[in-house]
Amino acid sequence: MNAPAQNTPSKPVPEGRYAQLPNGYRIHYLDEGQGPVVVFLHGSGSGACGYSNFKGNYRELVAAGYRVILPDLIGYGYSDKPDDVEYPLSFFIECVKQTLDQIGIAKCTLIGNSLGGAIALGYALDYPQQVEKLVLMAPGGVEDQPDYFKMPAMAFMKEVFMSAEPVTSERLRYFMENALVHDKSLIDDALVAERHALMRLQNPQVVKTMKVPNMTARLGEIRCPALAFWGINEKMMPETGILKLAKGIPNLRMITVPNCGHWVMVEHREFFNRMVADFLRNG
Repeated sequence: MNAPAQNTPSKPVPEGRYAQLPNGYRIHYLDEGQGPVVVFLHGSGSGACGYSNFKGNYRELVAAGYRVILPDLIGYGYSDKPDDVEYPLSFFIECVKQTLDQIGIAKCTLIGNSLGGAIALGYALDYPQQVEKLVLMAPGGVEDQPDYFKMPAMAFMKEVFMSAEPVTSERLRYFMENALVHDKSLIDDALVAERHALMRLQNPQVVKTMKVPNMTARLGEIRCPALAFWGINEKMMPETGILKLAKGIPNLRMITVPNCGHWVMVEHREFFNRMVADFLRNG
């Protein structure tokens, strides 16, 4: 296990390892702990990466006896960010699959929020033999893509990410407070600075060309045990996704969380960590 690097303005979050993929791209990931493997898949948006999204969660699972992999998705964090390709869901899945193959992971639990949740769903459909369990937090991939961008917070995310002008930390804070959480006090100066530094490493191609299909009709093919969280005050994802998931995945338990927006793992960290650890232990 690599020791975390000293954080600097050019390295705002810990740096771990890199996997050189057969498709030519390089993916950054953290790899901590020993035991059954859990892979966290982060969402999209300005300054997203594996560590930033899940820094309040993954160490709890390491302490509980799991090996945790936190990749930065292609286009995010310290991973490659090609500006000459498009970013359909299949590209994200390909890069996650090749990363896990390079690391030598044959079976794992996938935990994904938003875009990461869509990747987890698509991965479970494409490689069911590799996925032991699923944990989803307001995942994408259960609506037609134009319906997502009818949500005001999602439309604002796209506007911020693709801005021709440099996005100020104040504008990023406004987005995070009004799109990602119900309790604005959770968006502190340190988090804004971290995400703002990561955002400056990105380019708009990933959001500009992202294509996520509606997988609702195929959810019944996912047979592994699954757990889903949905914030009652969600502003990014249409709430119709709640029943689509609950009725679509045969072995899914749905938890709706009051006083919670898009980031259940941040706003209700202890509850989330407790429920996930119980699910991993007991199914």
